[in-house]
Amino acid sequence: MEREMMGSNMGPHVEVAKLAIFNGEVGKVEGFVTTCRLYLRMKIREAIVKEQMFWILSHMQGESADIWKENVIEKLEVGKMEYETAEEFLTVLKKKFGGGEKESVKVVELRKME
Repeated sequence: MEREMMGSNMGPHVEVAKLAIFNGEVGKVEGFVTTCRLYLRMKIREAIVKEQMFWILSHMQGESADIWKENVIEKLEVGKMEYETAEEFLTVLKKKFGGGEKESVKVVELRKME
């Protein structure tokens, strides 16, 4: 079935929604990561991992995302950071910016109980 879905309409020429800029806001990391995954699979799956990572980083701007992005770029450029796949990189990004989500949900639930 996957093969049927991947027919001739898929690949670098198919139109895909543009990725919104991610500024590090906790509540938006899930959507950002999901959209990155989709775009990578549909448009740039043939690119090397480092190129995919730079593409992801190019969509991170403002607030806490800028600081993290600058640190990652520096490490990538000097060879101090390597990922086997873009998925591994997205997992790290999600952990970095999504850590507070569970805590926020718990706080809201506790307030409701009061």
